[in-house]
Amino acid sequence: MVKGYQPTSLKEALEIRSSEKVTLYGGGTDLMVEEEREGSYLFLNKIPEMREIKEEEGLLRIGAACTFTEVLEHPSTPQIMKEAISTIASPAIRNLGTMGGNIGNGSSKGDSVLVLFVADAKLRVVSLRGERIIDIDKFYLGRKKLDLKEDEIIVEILLPTENLNNYTFEKVAERQALAISRVAFAGVFSMEGDKIAKIAVAFGAVASTFLRFKNIEEKLIGKTLEEARALKEEYIALYDEATVFTEGRVSAEFRKEVCMNLLRDFLSQNGI
Repeated sequence: MVKGYQPTSLKEALEIRSSEKVTLYGGGTDLMVEEEREGSYLFLNKIPEMREIKEEEGLLRIGAACTFTEVLEHPSTPQIMKEAISTIASPAIRNLGTMGGNIGNGSSKGDSVLVLFVADAKLRVVSLRGERIIDIDKFYLGRKKLDLKEDEIIVEILLPTENLNNYTFEKVAERQALAISRVAFAGVFSMEGDKIAKIAVAFGAVASTFLRFKNIEEKLIGKTLEEARALKEEYIALYDEATVFTEGRVSAEFRKEVCMNLLRDFLSQNGI
């Protein structure tokens, strides 16, 4: 038996969420491929508070029920996010699929989520008990495991928009063609004067969750390009040691080789 709720306010949705065991439902582009659809569903696509995109200084607040197309067409969406979203499936899917759904399914293959990782985005999750602001990388606890309580809903994505202009986004293998592998890479880089101010790198679709190692990134923060070049091989070796990939259509070793090559290219493009 299938039961559905379609609240028209966040308060109504939270009341249902707190009293019923429901599956949260945005655009349904993931749920619709599941064979088993028994249970109760909470439809979130009619809640005005979750359909807004609002600008603040240095920040874009994206309602979790906003579709990929809405985010893609918004003039303040950073170009790196637009590029990632434009690679997601077909226009028909992008018209239905939501940002919150891409996060909430817990998969490491979400292209938009990979960008959220390198942008240091945060999530606003809400329940009748109150709300929490969670760093996106702390929200993912493992494959299909999220820091989301049974009475909470992802309401908003807080996306910083500064220091994202100099970026790399790469996806290896086309999903439509079911090629041998799918590896995603995102990196952003910025300087302040002659010193590296930010370098952020993340890998997707290669492990149980997205991979980003801030402790390794810190080794280049505050360095000049000349100093960074001297550390380049050590830096790449640290990534090679830290990354543990799952097996896919091809070996984990092949995936790692692809990712290390993408990392090396990213560094070279930025003068390192």
